[in-house]
Amino acid sequence: QVQLVESGGGLVEAGASLKLSCAVTSGRTFRYYALAWFRQAPGKEREVVAGISWSEGKLYTDSVKGRFTISRDNAKNTVYLQMNSLEPEDTAVYYCAADNRGLGLPRDSRGYASWGQGTQVTVSS
Repeated sequence: QVQLVESGGGLVEAGASLKLSCAVTSGRTFRYYALAWFRQAPGKEREVVAGISWSEGKLYTDSVKGRFTISRDNAKNTVYLQMNSLEPEDTAVYYCAADNRGLGLPRDSRGYASWGQGTQVTVSS
């Protein structure tokens, strides 16, 4: 069973940076997983923030391009989300997601079978 544990959330002021981490217990198959970060703000649907494929292909939602960077460390079974120039609109619960069904790099949450518990990011103005 794959388990994902996020860390690194918190309360920051606008313009600050945070780095989220997600440790994935998937054994030696981690390198074949598609990984993504989603977020969900109160009253809104869960949306993809960034994703990274097994071959290091990446996707970003338009609102974070140039500010957020997703990366993975296959030796540590960990995926990261570096968030710079944070804005109040980035306030949400951030979830890590993983999938190894060979679906590419989905933008839809249904494309990921395993999820973390979420970490809160709050950006004050």
